[in-house]
Amino acid sequence: MLHAAGEEMGAADRARLGRALLRWAARLDSVCPERDLGALQRLGGHLVVPGDDEWPRGLDDLGDAAPPALWVRGGLSARSTVAVVGARASTTYGERVAYDLAHGLASRGSCVASGGAYGIDAAAHRGALGAGGPTLVVLAGGVDRAYPAGNARIFEEAVGTGGALVSEVPPGSLPTKSRFLQRNRLIAALSDATVVVEAAWRSGALSSAHHAAALLRPVGAVPGPVTSAASAGCHWLLREGHAVCVTDADEVAELLPGALHHTVDVRTRDDAAVQGTLSDLGTRVVQVHDALPMRGGLDESTIAARAGTSVAEARAALGVLQLEGLAVREGDRWTVRRAARATDTRPTG
Repeated sequence: MLHAAGEEMGAADRARLGRALLRWAARLDSVCPERDLGALQRLGGHLVVPGDDEWPRGLDDLGDAAPPALWVRGGLSARSTVAVVGARASTTYGERVAYDLAHGLASRGSCVASGGAYGIDAAAHRGALGAGGPTLVVLAGGVDRAYPAGNARIFEEAVGTGGALVSEVPPGSLPTKSRFLQRNRLIAALSDATVVVEAAWRSGALSSAHHAAALLRPVGAVPGPVTSAASAGCHWLLREGHAVCVTDADEVAELLPGALHHTVDVRTRDDAAVQGTLSDLGTRVVQVHDALPMRGGLDESTIAARAGTSVAEARAALGVLQLEGLAVREGDRWTVRRAARATDTRPTG
């Protein structure tokens, strides 16, 4: 069978498969699924595979790069999930922002995901736990290893308060540099949006942001002092248009699918007038209007995905909304048009 498959492959593919078989053969003697499952069971954990009710559907977006299974301690939350990530070498400012963002998101009912590292990750987990909400710790090693050891208490609290420790490798696996990089794609895929709080030029948090963008997940970045090297990566994401600026939990919540259905805001006209206008414009226009962000802006493809329409339908609806004064376009990004508050008494000249 393998020989027949080889005949259908090109020379390069056969060579790549041959190298892979050599790598796998070297580890074959150490593979023992029964041992790994026994270790997981002793930890009170369980294995989740595609097709299970608990399997996170977002992982399917990874295609061939999706993990074959998840080793889990705790329970995977069905809530909306926001990844809050950033540098290990964080500042007091960054840790405070990460804590406040996670606390606010957990208070709103979201699950907060991060990588369990020192710095921003730990602050995000603590913020969610401080609000009594679930937090998802995505590990580079096995769920039996508290790495870093200094965050062991956070990990146990995460499991005990409705969150989970998650890994794509079995118990006993060491957290290696390559596994940290691979772990970042899981954080992005498990989350509905990703926020980078602090990131230097070569921070792993930027990897999570790139994975999220490739999966068409919204990405937010928190600005920092222009003199801070810890925020240089965030400023690059903002300057290049890879992320929108977020400064609090309310702004992050706007990135989540369906968030606008639960948000009250001042529009270009009073609510009754806006709803009356929208009702005359048709269902598709209403869907696209509901998908528009209040800050930051989204491109047409992202708006279409949030609205459940085709890109062509979204583009047509955006044109109608712009003519009606209900949407604003800046470059290739769209936002809902805001109104000046009636009580605004600032001088105009």
